[in-house]
Amino acid sequence: MIDDSAATAAFEEHRGRMFGIAYRMLGSAAEAEDTVQDAWLRWSAADRADVEHPGAFLARTVTRLCLNRLDSARARREQYTGPWLPEPVFTGDGALGPLESAEQREGVSLALLVLLEQLTPVERAVYVLREAFGYGHREIAGLLELSEANCRQLFRRASQRVAAASRPRFEPDPGQWQDLVARFLAAARDGDLAGLEQLLAAGAVYVSDSGGRVSAARRPVLGRNKVARFLIGVQQRPETAVPVSVLEVNGAPALVFEGLAVVQFEFENGLVTTVRNIINPEKLRFFHGQLSHSGGLSGLG
Repeated sequence: MIDDSAATAAFEEHRGRMFGIAYRMLGSAAEAEDTVQDAWLRWSAADRADVEHPGAFLARTVTRLCLNRLDSARARREQYTGPWLPEPVFTGDGALGPLESAEQREGVSLALLVLLEQLTPVERAVYVLREAFGYGHREIAGLLELSEANCRQLFRRASQRVAAASRPRFEPDPGQWQDLVARFLAAARDGDLAGLEQLLAAGAVYVSDSGGRVSAARRPVLGRNKVARFLIGVQQRPETAVPVSVLEVNGAPALVFEGLAVVQFEFENGLVTTVRNIINPEKLRFFHGQLSHSGGLSGLG
């Protein structure tokens, strides 16, 4: 039997993986933390003499808790005011595990997490466990109490749906990214409509998640000219005149408007195709908590 100190150590050993699973499934860092806490309660109450592999027990527990949460989350998101985006996570501190490859960074990107919303809860669970954490289909079948054949089918269907909704993206190197975004921000602040339009793709999209808690567009803004005009209007507001930093958010660079917003961009052929702006104060709490324990912010303007 595992004694209390060993049980605590075993839980802490797997805490990062549990948080990673929960965040990728729920798209909410706050809910992921709550789920990990619920898993601790289950772990504390379990007859640990029967637990041969704590890691498998905890992965199964947190996955099932997430499936329960997703059922209620879907109903809440149907009533959500305006577009829904995942909560941003500062990944420069390893909060979501190692992000050493393009595939690992893509696995926590805001773009992918938005796509995962289109999957059923069990499809999402299978996809996350297989794609992000490398579980075999037999292991996943055991975690979810499904047949191995069913898990393979679910993963294949989820992968096809994600691939169908994805599009190739241009990933500028850090120096090029900073130059493009600095020009983008300067044009918006200066009211340079023509200059801003030159940096936007024809089908550019701007999405803002405020949850109705602060003033923001309630629908995506579509098209180069409309996006440029909207962004210039936003940047002319006095409240946006705050320090701006560059941080790694969900595995990619982002602009952080101090205390106000996290903005991330997608590029294609050197042009901005998508701007995602998270300004819902509740969705920024976890992120701000991370920053309060971290230094090394780099200013942009």
